[in-house]
Amino acid sequence: MLLLGLGLSTPGAAQVGTNAPPVVAGAKPVTIERIKVHAPSIEGSLEGDSADRDVVVILPPGYAAARHRRYPVVYALHGYSIGAEQWMTEIHVPQTVEGAFAQGIKPMILVLPDSKTVHNGSMYSRSVTTGDFETFIARDLVRYIDDHYRTVPTRESRGLAGHSMGGYGTTRIGMKYPDVFGAIYMLSPCCLSPRETFAVDQAVEAKLRALRSPGEAATLGWGERAQLASAAAWSPNPKAPPLFLDLPVKDGKVQPDVLARWTANAPLAMIDQYAGNLRRYRGIGLDVGDQDGLKDDAVKLHEALDRYGIAHRFAIYPGTHTSNVALRIQNQVLPFFSETLVFPGEKSGR
Repeated sequence: MLLLGLGLSTPGAAQVGTNAPPVVAGAKPVTIERIKVHAPSIEGSLEGDSADRDVVVILPPGYAAARHRRYPVVYALHGYSIGAEQWMTEIHVPQTVEGAFAQGIKPMILVLPDSKTVHNGSMYSRSVTTGDFETFIARDLVRYIDDHYRTVPTRESRGLAGHSMGGYGTTRIGMKYPDVFGAIYMLSPCCLSPRETFAVDQAVEAKLRALRSPGEAATLGWGERAQLASAAAWSPNPKAPPLFLDLPVKDGKVQPDVLARWTANAPLAMIDQYAGNLRRYRGIGLDVGDQDGLKDDAVKLHEALDRYGIAHRFAIYPGTHTSNVALRIQNQVLPFFSETLVFPGEKSGR
């Protein structure tokens, strides 16, 4: 299947079960708000994705009572084929967040935007077909949250994290927006390095080319929809209705020009351009499970960061692509941001 060549793991189902950390005794409840955020950057997407996005905001214990206190914000990006609500289930929110606070991390706001599209995922990229989800995350969403919540509205007090497709989005957006975010954490990022060769399935190509509207793709399998999502994000074509995209295979043959466009969106091909930006972060985290099919690419990203002398934390931990992600969120990711972001009363190191 084509997307395996891109390093996008295929789950058994869209929603997967994950291990939950033990409940922390005495944990205080967080407040969860579900809001809509309008994204001018997504208006007019050719495949018709809504510019009014669902967003989950998690406020720390004591937020309502401490009326003059301001908080850093961590934006957490979900993976492919799920939305923000499913992402909360996979990482066992609110239990993991409440547990992290109870274990001593500093209070912060968490924001989980929904970036699911008609093809099950935006890839957090810029495209006339899906809309500009990259700018939605880095500009529209940040602006809205700063305007409506008591944030510390500086880059040093903003974090960005994500898992799988969200890890890819964190890598991509992190490379481009060091003026917006001060620390980033990539969990099992997908799609880091497109391959030059992969198996071609002519039956799948015929099925995709037979579609007469984006909505018809709802009946396709996970991998087939993932092909469409990647093409919509990385090889859009406003003159190719009804899907407005170029597939990387035509008549059973790989299209080098389309594959080159996909490669241009691969972080391992981008890092040489953005090494200076990555060096500006107060902290960079990267991890992957030892049984994850994305492990090799995560190691390559770690090695690329090392090659440029970019300080970062890297871990290969016991687990599959999804099994222990909730434990990582509670015990590594949130403590990482507690250490690296600037909180009220602290001085910015850089």
